[in-house]
Amino acid sequence: MGQTYLAIVNPAAGGGRSGKLLGSALKRLRAAGLDVKVATTRARGQATEIARDAYSRGIRHFISFGGDGTAYEIVNGLFPQAIGKEAPTLGFLPLGTGNSFLRDFTDRGLDAATEWLLAGERRPVDVMRMRHRDGEIYYINLLSMGFSADVATLRARRFNDWGELGYFLSIFLTLARFKRRPFPTRVEGQAQFDDRRCLFVTFNNSKFTGGSMMIAPKAQVDDGLVEYVRWGPIGRLGLIRNLPGLYDGTHIQHPLAECKAVPRVEFNLDAPVDVMVDGEVLSLQCEALDVLPRALNVVARMP
Repeated sequence: MGQTYLAIVNPAAGGGRSGKLLGSALKRLRAAGLDVKVATTRARGQATEIARDAYSRGIRHFISFGGDGTAYEIVNGLFPQAIGKEAPTLGFLPLGTGNSFLRDFTDRGLDAATEWLLAGERRPVDVMRMRHRDGEIYYINLLSMGFSADVATLRARRFNDWGELGYFLSIFLTLARFKRRPFPTRVEGQAQFDDRRCLFVTFNNSKFTGGSMMIAPKAQVDDGLVEYVRWGPIGRLGLIRNLPGLYDGTHIQHPLAECKAVPRVEFNLDAPVDVMVDGEVLSLQCEALDVLPRALNVVARMP
């Protein structure tokens, strides 16, 4: 193979599944001739530190061994220092609960990702850059505000150790509270900020979230654009009736839905809001979102 990869491992991903499968996955890669070094994380944010240090030392090929959150941390270790330099390569051994980003390429998960690594497959993808009041973050999947972020935030803060039950409890409680509020945004071509109330708004690089929810069916990972999806103030019963559409992408046909691909988004938030970004929950006062076109090589093959 001739190429050395640094595998950054989150052993807690997927409820501990990542740690249990680490040995067999590495054995398969190494038996096929892939040179893989390993760094294991023990705390939140450590994957970012490991990736940042490794890139500064000249390492350009990485494997995310975990879920969407592990990949998110690695991407934020590679950027912004990789801007304008040799694009790093990121492979995946998807062993988390969501693994949403790879769904744009395959539904075969770990098997396909392993095959691509062994075959040396790669393709360039965009990286999203969100500037906020306290700095900036980078992501490759999506950032959402509103209902989906509220569910993720509640689960992370109150039901993180409850497994699937915690997810359903979070949905139930978020439906009970059911906030519809404005997130003032202005996309390319708009003169004014849009401060209408909405159920949620998402800013997508790829199609899927939550593993199989197709929130942005028109998104392309390499078009240099943000796929902006907004669902207006739909009612509680209307949301329940239309939930299946969130899984096959037909929700964007709803009269209250909007979907457009834009190069830049500006925000006029008067305070931080809870956001979900690539499986992570943060509180950010967002200011502007743009795209770093084809700034990252991912180990993947288009279907």
